[in-house]
Amino acid sequence: MSTLILGGTGFIGRRLVPLLVQRGEEIVCMDINPGTASYDHLGKQVRVVRGDVTQFDDVMAATVAAKPSRVVNLAYFLGSEHAPHVATKLNIIGMDNCFEAARLCGVNRVVFASSLAVSGEQHFYGDRLVTEEDFRHGHVQYAMHKIFNEWQAQDYREKYGMEITAIRPANITGPDKIVGSVDHVKCITFPARGEAISFPYKDAMRAPLHVDDIAEVFARVLLTDKPRHAVYNSGGTPISLGELADLVREFLPDAQITFEHETGGKGASGNYLIDNSRLIQEFGLQYLPYRQRVLQIINDTRREAGLPPVADR
Repeated sequence: MSTLILGGTGFIGRRLVPLLVQRGEEIVCMDINPGTASYDHLGKQVRVVRGDVTQFDDVMAATVAAKPSRVVNLAYFLGSEHAPHVATKLNIIGMDNCFEAARLCGVNRVVFASSLAVSGEQHFYGDRLVTEEDFRHGHVQYAMHKIFNEWQAQDYREKYGMEITAIRPANITGPDKIVGSVDHVKCITFPARGEAISFPYKDAMRAPLHVDDIAEVFARVLLTDKPRHAVYNSGGTPISLGELADLVREFLPDAQITFEHETGGKGASGNYLIDNSRLIQEFGLQYLPYRQRVLQIINDTRREAGLPPVADR
């Protein structure tokens, strides 16, 4: 079987491709920056082509050539600071190009990245877990685009009978994440390199999930022809930046992590209490403990910087 991954050389794509190859899939990656990842070690099972997801002809040409049985779209702008016209082209038009090219080429199975951002801030729900069925309070650019993506997927499902599934990643973390929500990443990577880092609010909350875990989520959902649901929360570990700083200091006692304010960030924090029970129950996922992932990120960062690894304490 073959899979077309749009945005396949990016942060998540670099982890997803090897997982699919291990499962016997032939992969075609279309990316506007094809050189950001090398899959030479995976041999002929992976082919990378240059293409712009905002251009329907590019998406259509890649889909026709790949003849995939499945399509994944990981091409989008993280964050809400982008110019409206540019962000709409990628996040809205690009996603629709994915759905429409798949439809025209007879590809029934599509999976795409939505986001926890659709839920908005945690204060809309109080101190309870947020489910996939809850009202989506997201109101910033990125959230509104993902909400529309989910609606558009529903429209394609209802009108054409396609199996389109949305996965809502939480605050995905890893040593090479550089865009989107990155404070929870920098809280680990800066001390790992021996660098100081400061944040505005010690009580700001996040729900980090390691990129290796979300790649496994995408692989399992994608390779299921008829999942039970149209939307899945990834879940994550609810933790404040202050708590994360303490966790980092367990491995790096001299970590220079400071905060301008003790409180003031929690009320403005995005959704961090996330119910992912449907994903866990249906696909049998088990995430590694977050503490173990923190140590992994520290040592991945130190290895890249030419520093010795840190042992568990």
